[in-house]
Amino acid sequence: MSELLAEREQRVTPLELFFDLVFVFAFTQVTTVLSDDPTWRGLGHGLLILGALWWPWASFAWLTNSVDPDEALVWGSILVASAAMFVAALAVPEAFGSHGVVFGAFFAVVVVMFLAVYALSAHGDRALLEAIRRIAPLPIAGAVLILAAGFVDDWLRSLLWLAAIAIGFFGPLFTGLEGWRLHLAHFVERHGLIVIIAIGESLVAIGIGARVTALSAAVIVAAVLGLGVAAAFWLGYFDYFPRSAERVLAARSGTARIALARDLYTYLHLPIVAGIVLFAFAMKKTLAHVGAELDTVPAVALCGGPALMLLAFWAMRARIGRALRWRSGRFLAGAACLLLIPVATRVPALAALALVFAVWVALHAYELIWWRESRAEIRASRSAAPA
Repeated sequence: MSELLAEREQRVTPLELFFDLVFVFAFTQVTTVLSDDPTWRGLGHGLLILGALWWPWASFAWLTNSVDPDEALVWGSILVASAAMFVAALAVPEAFGSHGVVFGAFFAVVVVMFLAVYALSAHGDRALLEAIRRIAPLPIAGAVLILAAGFVDDWLRSLLWLAAIAIGFFGPLFTGLEGWRLHLAHFVERHGLIVIIAIGESLVAIGIGARVTALSAAVIVAAVLGLGVAAAFWLGYFDYFPRSAERVLAARSGTARIALARDLYTYLHLPIVAGIVLFAFAMKKTLAHVGAELDTVPAVALCGGPALMLLAFWAMRARIGRALRWRSGRFLAGAACLLLIPVATRVPALAALALVFAVWVALHAYELIWWRESRAEIRASRSAAPA
């Protein structure tokens, strides 16, 4: 039986990283769904699958933040959950087809493992055990709905998936926050690592896209531009956000801290990861057709993916400050990316990618100048922090 960790800030363990790699493999499978069916229907299915995958990952992020992953019970359970998630990931390309039941069954195993280990690990902590008891029916109901979706027709299947995510993932928003625990540095680091691994997946997508076509000058330019956008993702997230968010959360306490961490990371990191996955899919299509106009859905992914990430940052800043800043640089950059969608369907794919890259360059140039004092302060505090 694992005991709750003492009030100290632990580091992410290799076992947690292994668990994350299984989920990132599942994310790459979502790009396969999109590539195989680059239509509005395929886009909807891909986003539903991604939302379902993020739900158990975020749940385990809270679990391993509160318990010791090296304890025998937790260690073994995470490996079992990893195996179940790996099989579910194998079924992702046909999750809305012939492998719907397989996906649902192994997805349910992951959800049950999370709840069981959390409850067992919370033995002796009545407040945390009560918090788990409050939410337990919701993820179980959601997992049952996804499993049931594997037995019905396509139109009803999508409705069941929507209901499952609404109940299992968003339902806990209405259950109260008393009893939950948060080790701040570990929580921030864990989410940063899943973001950097997801960005790495977009680089893999560039390599795969380049492999299926001749390595012409245009393809090389497109690959470099794709790398540039991926680097912009990295800079946009890691140069400022993690340390800044950690400082804001450290200034809160009690349920106010739990609520802010939940909103910033559990919920608003989903569009960040979704934006990266959409861009990875769009890069495959762009590299395969650099001189041709993109179809509507790949164009939406190419421009909308970065827009989703930028607007998520804007929403996080609004959540922290409880005010909408319409003239925020990231909001304006996200809006600019959205406005590029109709352009991306009328110009060569390489030109559309170059325009998206130009938006990111303009944004970072603005932030490097306008936020230079804040960035220097964040870097100084990061350098001064004890190891």
